Amino acid sequence: MNTKVLMTSSALFLAIIGILLSFLPYEIVDYLNVESNIITILFVKILSALYLGFGILNGMAKGTLIGGIYNRPIVIGNLMHFGVGAIALVKVVSNIQTHSEIIISLTVIYVIFTILFAYVFRTNPTKTENKK
Repeated sequence: MNTKVLMTSSALFLAIIGILLSFLPYEIVDYLNVESNIITILFVKILSALYLGFGILNGMAKGTLIGGIYNRPIVIGNLMHFGVGAIALVKVVSNIQTHSEIIISLTVIYVIFTILFAYVFRTNPTKTENKK
């Protein structure tokens, strides 16, 4: 598997969510009908920092050998994030009343990334040769 594509796409996905949460916390909180107070906005901004940090990590690791024993902490961190996120989203998706299109979309994306990172975790990487 070409992990460069996986790492780049996950980095972009996480960075986009992080940027949106960072620059539009009030708008996102209002759109989701959550009580807007200083604590809620603080948690949204901290969440944006987590997403941006993970996005930067994945972006910087995209060119390295990943899988098996190589860069295992990065793979396990991503697998944990997307796996736990997918489980939480799957639990919520059947009971959600409002904004179901957002939750369903996030669930699909999280499940796909979970499967891909689980595959990378279980397989050994193959080094590609540059043919000139």
